[in-house]
Amino acid sequence: MDDFRIQMGKRMKERRKLLHFTQEYMAEKLNISIKHYGGVERGLAGLSLENLIEVSEILGVGLDYLVKGTKENDACMPSRIKEIYLDCPPDKRQYILELLEVVNKF
Repeated sequence: MDDFRIQMGKRMKERRKLLHFTQEYMAEKLNISIKHYGGVERGLAGLSLENLIEVSEILGVGLDYLVKGTKENDACMPSRIKEIYLDCPPDKRQYILELLEVVNKF
């Protein structure tokens, strides 16, 4: 079981760093202490199911990836991008997608 937590924590840390999020940011979003969040990334602490779901949404990965390390679900996206997209008027959403495609080329 300990190895499971360590591996999950490594995946969380890797994805968090890829998105340039701090541990402080993640702890604030989850409403937990920074110390607790750091413990999760080191495999020393766990998360509630609700917080684990929230982590998957914040990091834009599926629960399967976080928990088991299976291939990421490409349909998942960071929650902030999803929020912006859904807040945008439907007739303007194509511009967001086009902008993301341009950014992806860099």
